[in-house]
Amino acid sequence: MTKFAQWLWGLLLLGSVWAALTLGALGLELPSVCQEVLWPLPAYLLVSTGCYELDTMGYHVATFHDYEDTARELQSQIHEARADLALRGMRFW
Repeated sequence: MTKFAQWLWGLLLLGSVWAALTLGALGLELPSVCQEVLWPLPAYLLVSTGCYELDTMGYHVATFHDYEDTARELQSQIHEARADLALRGMRFW
């Protein structure tokens, strides 16, 4: 099963439980406090997930590693390639 299918099954399961509890399909009489918490729960979970993802992306951007040795090696290869192409008659601006 792909990861996408796993997420869909999870969302379907959570959505079904939420709908059954909020619409009273199970015949349970929940206190009004629980009903007030259950109705906005999907929006709360969506906002919480978005905040978590933004935090995760911000952390990875802030801790991005610089590869200075690799950058120097790449620059030297570019200079070698340009010198070789210049010998073959190609001009660079």
